[in-house]
Amino acid sequence: MRHRSATATLGLKSQHRRAMLANLVCSLIKHSRITTTIAKAKEVRKYADRMITLAKGGTLHQRRQAIAFLRQQDLVKKLFADLGKQHSDRNGGYTRIIRVGQRPGDAAHMAIIEWTGTVLPAPAPETDKKADEAKPVTDATTPAEPKAKAEPKAKAEPKAKKPAAKKAPAKKKADAK
Repeated sequence: MRHRSATATLGLKSQHRRAMLANLVCSLIKHSRITTTIAKAKEVRKYADRMITLAKGGTLHQRRQAIAFLRQQDLVKKLFADLGKQHSDRNGGYTRIIRVGQRPGDAAHMAIIEWTGTVLPAPAPETDKKADEAKPVTDATTPAEPKAKAEPKAKAEPKAKKPAAKKAPAKKKADAK
């Protein structure tokens, strides 16, 4: 039984788990949003929130603690310069986890983890191809013939010539025999 065990092992040994979580936190700092499994996202949230807490303090000791965990000095600079100031007015909850469904390969439950200061982009509007074909596309200055209908006529003419050229040599072969 796992009584009072706060850390999810994720099926990994401690050294591998620590390195993987540090790399995920580095990716989160670098890209502001990562997609991973829900279990990993919940573990990354703990360490990412600790890193922001260190960045908010900004002392040399806290910077060295962050470098000891992350092992990438350029990301620690970004953490202390940008993210620490961005979350200076918050007292916790620096990340959000958004569930996005299952991964097609192994059906693992996936999630997006991101900083709370980021804004989600609006989803792209889905356009129906049949609806687009039904309404004519016209020029803004003149209500002329739709552009979409004019282009297929020009492309249809060369296709009609090619089959006629292929039939003529076939008759010559039949006459030669």
